[in-house]
Amino acid sequence: MSTNSCNPQTALKFEAEVHEHGRIELTVPFAPGARVVVFVVQEPADAMDDLVAAAQTSLGFWDNPYDDQIG
Repeated sequence: MSTNSCNPQTALKFEAEVHEHGRIELTVPFAPGARVVVFVVQEPADAMDDLVAAAQTSLGFWDNPYDDQIG
């Protein structure tokens, strides 16, 4: 397998449910026959919720009238 680390690549994130016999189905925006690399990580139910909540609470810091003023 050849890799090219010079060209940036777009990462896509999909959330999927594992079906019977460990099967996962995704619809991806690639042409038939395109080669892709897939990483599968089991997501604990509460881990991402905590991370998203933490990220959203820190956004308020940047949303203030002082930063919006020019000069």
